[in-house]
Amino acid sequence: MISQPMFANALVDTAEHHAALRESVARLAGGFGRKYFQQKVASGGQPDELWAALAEAGFLGAHMPEEYGGSGGGIADLNIVIEETAAQGCPMLALVISSITAPILAAHGTEAQKREWLPALAGGRRKMCFAITEPDAGSNTHRITTSAKRDGSGWTLTGTKYWTSDIDCSDAVLVVARDGEPDARGRAPLSLFVVPTDSPGLSFQPIDAALRSPEKQFTTFFDGVRLEEHQLIGQRGQGLKHVFSGLNPERVAAAAINNGISRYALARAADYVTTRKVWSVPIGAHQGVAHPLAEAFVGVQAARLMTARAAQLYDEGGDAAEAANMAKFLAAESSLKALDQAIHVHGGNGLSNEYGLADLWFIARLHRTAPVSREMILNHVAMHSLGLPKSY
Repeated sequence: MISQPMFANALVDTAEHHAALRESVARLAGGFGRKYFQQKVASGGQPDELWAALAEAGFLGAHMPEEYGGSGGGIADLNIVIEETAAQGCPMLALVISSITAPILAAHGTEAQKREWLPALAGGRRKMCFAITEPDAGSNTHRITTSAKRDGSGWTLTGTKYWTSDIDCSDAVLVVARDGEPDARGRAPLSLFVVPTDSPGLSFQPIDAALRSPEKQFTTFFDGVRLEEHQLIGQRGQGLKHVFSGLNPERVAAAAINNGISRYALARAADYVTTRKVWSVPIGAHQGVAHPLAEAFVGVQAARLMTARAAQLYDEGGDAAEAANMAKFLAAESSLKALDQAIHVHGGNGLSNEYGLADLWFIARLHRTAPVSREMILNHVAMHSLGLPKSY
């Protein structure tokens, strides 16, 4: 049993660590800043310099085990890395992707798989993306049709995935596929596989999306891709259970990026309304301008607290599903409100890319839908938190 003084010291140490981490990440990402990120997006390039700097500082592996090259800080540390990077105007969806792939590998990969991938991911030398979404499956993962058919000592992978983020910059994709015949309810066993992106039979084409982000979106095709035994992650037929090791971290990460966008937007708004004068006084002196910003700030702070709580629960091995879902819900809703109000107080300037706000809209809006829709979150809360009948 932990004594009270030891527990108190642990809390102080954690708080000091997180404060120092926030300062370090903010300083590093701030050295690149919004203009750098906008230029990368506009040119169709990648923020490689920022990615390399995050890797060198040990921030890419913040949530990965120390024995595999990470910092061992857990999802609580990754939450800070993602939020602070976004708060400097650099919202990186690649960090959100890492929040699901690395925990799944760490929890269910073989020793050889962990040795092969985790140090390289933590060091920024390799990337792994994730493919589960399909055009006709939606939120019902049991309806996916991409199949891994057992073939001798391995499998043959066939099917199509949708909205596969960043696959053009990834060395491998973690794929969820059917691995057997459906049961009486129409649910087939699912398995997880690591598939190199240069595998014969794997191809992808870009989706013309409104997102203003370095990470592009793709439809991915698997046309008889050969899989070997060493590419299976965890146990056959247990893929959906294994995926849950990464779903709560992914929700925390999605919340973190929106919380960072909110902070960036409100900081820009506060600066603008403090310096912009109309009729001889700063426009921020008017309650009609100040109160909506203050209300947005309250919502953002509530989302940040819930996100930190969800990360803490996950790292402690508790049931983080409720908190992670609510954090993602709150962060998406509050970020849209904060960003909209920040754009609004800038007047016409809010729509100019020079002010760095309007082009953040679709990244913030993305997380109202992905990685899980607000409606599915409300379904979860209604059923699991309130005890209401299942509605789907």
